[in-house]
Amino acid sequence: MKDSFKSVACTQDSPKWENSIERQSKLYDRGNDIRSEFERDYTRLLHCQAYRRLKHKTQVFFAPHNDHICTRMEHVQHVASVASTVAKYLGLNEQLTQAIATGHDIGHAPFGHHGEDCLNSLLSQKEGMNAPKKFWHERNSLFFADYIETLPDPDGVQKNLDLTYAVRDGLICHCGEIDQQGIKPRSDNLDLYTIKRPGIIQPYTWEGCVVKVADKIAYLGRDIEDARAYHILDMSAYRQLREIVGATLGFEGKGRKAFRSGKAVNTTVLINDLIVDMCEQSSPEKGLCFSDEYFKFILELKKFSFSKIYSHWRLVEFQQYAKNVIETIYRTLMKTQVYAVSGRASVVLKYFPKLSFEFENWLVKYTNYEPHQQKDRKRIYRYDTKQVFDVNNDESFQKCVIEFISGMTDQFAMEIYEEIIQF
Repeated sequence: MKDSFKSVACTQDSPKWENSIERQSKLYDRGNDIRSEFERDYTRLLHCQAYRRLKHKTQVFFAPHNDHICTRMEHVQHVASVASTVAKYLGLNEQLTQAIATGHDIGHAPFGHHGEDCLNSLLSQKEGMNAPKKFWHERNSLFFADYIETLPDPDGVQKNLDLTYAVRDGLICHCGEIDQQGIKPRSDNLDLYTIKRPGIIQPYTWEGCVVKVADKIAYLGRDIEDARAYHILDMSAYRQLREIVGATLGFEGKGRKAFRSGKAVNTTVLINDLIVDMCEQSSPEKGLCFSDEYFKFILELKKFSFSKIYSHWRLVEFQQYAKNVIETIYRTLMKTQVYAVSGRASVVLKYFPKLSFEFENWLVKYTNYEPHQQKDRKRIYRYDTKQVFDVNNDESFQKCVIEFISGMTDQFAMEIYEEIIQF
């Protein structure tokens, strides 16, 4: 119901307020700032480079040439739209919701979830179902927000984003892949880096929970729309979609709960109907949830997408190429450590000028690397950043390489790959 969550919104009246607006480091004071804490977070995320690069990162279809195929940035905008609509109707904090939604995918690797799996596979993993995962994009979104992304302050010095706890929490806890009903926020403001796997910890705020559900709502219909554009779906798939609607929601005139906006399964219809259903069904007591019919519909639609879209042979073929791109860049950069220790990473990368420039700049900004020429480059570039990696430590240098690759767009990764393999 409308405004039914107003009493639990993240506002100054909330017992979670002080924890929610806490920052690891205080932001500079503009003196005349008219924005709230969460509005500042929103604009800092909107202006950071990781957000800008989302326009050239995979959502489902890799490096699309078709301008009308969804990229990671468009997906983020869909999530922000869905989450803001829900938050406004339920009486939650729209500014916090918007900030979390805008930044939730800044940690995504090139080539989407497949790129994420590739980077994870390069790191040593413990065995077992509940073993900590080394690389996952939700945690990487938090890591990039905390340690990698910078913006110039009023003096032109590059400083970290220093976001509020509630927004940082929303980034790492946004996993929309887990199928859950009755989502409610947790009560404790734990150390976010103690979270070891995606989806196991609920967000700290109701607003974070809304973004988590909005993430799921946003991609279901759009992935099907893009698959249609690329003729991935055949006539039997369209019949199966119609059967899913009939079996879970029923058709008009048969006395069952019909698809509100008609029989079509498309982006606008799907997003509208799922938003309305969730707003009608949810309450602070029950949590964020869907009706039984729509929840079953979501589960069946996800199964359909995995079977007919994400496992399509054309996507699988590109995954082989993407794996080779990522692993080739990784092996090339790992060879530079012995040179990086003495400040000469550019020497071993001299035949790859684009890669050499970008990687050495990354080392200057985030490690204890000192280039043998222009040792004070960090000061000249006005980087007021923490040392995140140690070039002398094997494990730390490996993490440094992994994070550098994770920030790449699809196109840039492919350009670097071509630079490496061409003679």
